[in-house]
Amino acid sequence: MLEKLFSIKANGSSVKSEVIGGLTTFLTMAYIIFVNPSILSETGMDYGAVFVATCLAAAIGCLIMGLWANYPVALAPGMGLNAFFTYTVVFSMGYTWQTALGAVFFSGCLFFLLSAFRIREWIIKSIPTTLRLAIAAGIGAFLALIGLQNANIIVANDATMVTLGSLSEPSVLLAAAGFFLIIGLVARQVQGAALISILLVTLIAWATGLVEYKGIVSAPPSLAPTFMQMDLSAAFDVGMLSVIFAFLFVDLFDTSGTLLAVAQKAGLAKANGEMPRLNRALMADSTATVAGSMLGTSTTTSYIESAAGVASGGKTGLAAVVVGLLFLLAMFFAPLAGMIPAYATAGAIIYVAVLMLFTLKDVKWDDITEAAPVAVVLLMTPLTFSIADGIALGFISYVVVKFLGGRYQDLTPSVIFLGALFVAKFIWLG
Repeated sequence: MLEKLFSIKANGSSVKSEVIGGLTTFLTMAYIIFVNPSILSETGMDYGAVFVATCLAAAIGCLIMGLWANYPVALAPGMGLNAFFTYTVVFSMGYTWQTALGAVFFSGCLFFLLSAFRIREWIIKSIPTTLRLAIAAGIGAFLALIGLQNANIIVANDATMVTLGSLSEPSVLLAAAGFFLIIGLVARQVQGAALISILLVTLIAWATGLVEYKGIVSAPPSLAPTFMQMDLSAAFDVGMLSVIFAFLFVDLFDTSGTLLAVAQKAGLAKANGEMPRLNRALMADSTATVAGSMLGTSTTTSYIESAAGVASGGKTGLAAVVVGLLFLLAMFFAPLAGMIPAYATAGAIIYVAVLMLFTLKDVKWDDITEAAPVAVVLLMTPLTFSIADGIALGFISYVVVKFLGGRYQDLTPSVIFLGALFVAKFIWLG
């Protein structure tokens, strides 16, 4: 049955290799179980319900990806998009978390339609590589700021807006230790580095009386506080268009890049770069996003950590199915998740930021018309505390710089249209 479903032998793998690959992928991305509820609960969402929603959305995405698309790619609520949900849509723009879930729902539906009608390829080809690299790096810088704030390493200051916090505070010391531990473990190629760091910092906090012991295993918390709570009518507000676009845009490129990288590593891509069953994989992602919004979590996306599972032997959808089953099992560890303080996850957030900043190495820094838009996105995303504004300003600056520099051949109609659309948005909507 497994051979019929996943073509394990045909892909040069075995059931044992697939299970090991799935377990490896889960360990490298399991930190999201604790980080996602920590971020989303700041909006007022119930922590336990978000914890369950995170596990269920990840499991649904992994199972669809594995059983239908037969790709060894795992999915879960995405880092960066959860921060955008909380700190931009809810905190900065003033929308309720229910409205934000509505925006996630619509972005998932749009992503599904783009995948079903094969419009995705046109969109990706029409957006310059420079802006894609810039957006990933900008989100990384944004995550770094959030992680530093959660750890109280960076604190508010009336004179300078931000300043260095007290380095003698236990939370600061533990967060910094957690980050350096992750880097050390990753350098030594230890699987599950982020998860190990989060659990170890929490253990130290409990041992020193900084957190209260709440248990390890229990029945999953109720999903009722967030289940089907998205406000679809409020998400139709004109001001939400840029939010829906930001959710869609980031997920679109994040998923496409991840699928391509993992498929190539697993030997699934053809010689010409074409990927079999690509539309199924994309629709698995969008379906999981729609399901996640109904359950009560931000956008679900494909995880680049899946490459670790591929390197460990996973080459088929069975590896993704294993990850999905492990996420279902994780729902029974809610008491442990409830014990984990924000500073314990701060190190993992900053670590993810470092990974996203890696994209800067591919920027053509010797070309000022390429470097300037990247700098705009990289600086303005964290400084405006908004991924949507960072993306918008990046498109506008790209069009202006290329036009003034006489590089008209680099401007596609879609980029010019989006740049004009963002200008109109700032003029009329602020």
